[in-house]
Amino acid sequence: MTAAQKYPTEPLKLWQKAKQLREQYYLDYGRAKELGGIRWGGSAWALDAIPAGLGEDVYSLTGEPYAASVSHDRKFNKQCHDAAEAAGFARDLCAYMRTYWGSIYINKYLFGGEFPKPDFNFQTQICCSHSKWYQHASRLEKVPEFYIDVGVGAYKDLTESRLDYVVNQGLEAIPWMEKVTGRKYRDDLFIEAVQNEMRSTSLWAEVCTLNKAVPAPLDEKTMYSLYVLATLNKSKRWCADFYAELRDEVADRVARGVAAVGNERCRVMSDTQPPWAFLKVFRYLEEFGAVSIGSLYTFGLEGIWETKPDGSWGPRTTPMDQGVEIKTREQAMRLYVDWNLSKPQWQHFYDPRIKTEMMKTIVREWKVNGVMLHLNRGCEGLSLGIMENRLGLAAAGIPVMTYEGNMGDDREFDMVRTQNRVDSFMETLGLKRDFVHA
Repeated sequence: MTAAQKYPTEPLKLWQKAKQLREQYYLDYGRAKELGGIRWGGSAWALDAIPAGLGEDVYSLTGEPYAASVSHDRKFNKQCHDAAEAAGFARDLCAYMRTYWGSIYINKYLFGGEFPKPDFNFQTQICCSHSKWYQHASRLEKVPEFYIDVGVGAYKDLTESRLDYVVNQGLEAIPWMEKVTGRKYRDDLFIEAVQNEMRSTSLWAEVCTLNKAVPAPLDEKTMYSLYVLATLNKSKRWCADFYAELRDEVADRVARGVAAVGNERCRVMSDTQPPWAFLKVFRYLEEFGAVSIGSLYTFGLEGIWETKPDGSWGPRTTPMDQGVEIKTREQAMRLYVDWNLSKPQWQHFYDPRIKTEMMKTIVREWKVNGVMLHLNRGCEGLSLGIMENRLGLAAAGIPVMTYEGNMGDDREFDMVRTQNRVDSFMETLGLKRDFVHA
């Protein structure tokens, strides 16, 4: 049986290339030492353009995407969690962090061989567990560590002194990296990396704005495999170039009316990381003709946005597009830090009302009929204030459902119970599972 189709559909042409780029990233990290390169560890929110100045053979392993990849392999993920729990760490800690530590403890790398030891760990501090994550990893791996505190308040309240505070930390990281690696830092590579990252994150936001179209050219399950490239290495040219290609393909899909979900008749949005081991929940939505057009998480984890002159939300204009020529280390660092401090997903750490307003903007501009909130016990940071968000959305008359789970620990997700909640939510939106015989 197949659902009734209203719109034409077709596979994404760049799908295979996205998979290949992701796989190559992990293989390159694992083989970096064979090629004479250096490795560093940090989160997807680490300021990864800074280590890029150490050379063209610098490879990173971002912890959250790695742990999300592990979570697809439920057997391997259980080994990691068992090892972390045997070491005394509680199950209510960040699921990604426990997976990452566990991978070190059992000394196994998801992509083959032993866990690849970095030359140093380099991390930002915004989420409650970020620094402690890499502090413990550094102790286990016996490698040097450097942390940058970016918790200076919401971007709307940014002052010159707050900006200086973060900029100066970034500048201090450079001589530290030279010392621990024995390499001479190249400002030209740093400036190029900053420009690449700005292109990558603005282009991803542009891709997401194309999902305002009806029918939506992309569904969120697909978008997870696309936004992840920015979480891996957004300061690399290959990442920015891929998003330019993707933007063009998605724009073409919009122009031709190609849909992600052929029977689209309802648009929903989600929130925070999904339960990675159970992404089929998004395919279940399609049986109702519902498409998840994305979320603040998918749009704003790496996408950089701004309010346009007409009041709409769109990709932030890069300094390069404004005619700014970046010439010095100090200038690049200041522009780079300012760019990152405007990241949408950093704002709710200071006030849940900021996130609620951004979600309401998405509901309005992406023509969303209802919101699905994942009460994600695996991530304290992105679940911060989520019930206040629910109240704010409901007060605005927006239908909201919640479901419990964990993005990185499948022991805390009940698929049948979640499907039952989806059934009830779809009924409130006036939808039933609609099938016709093939």
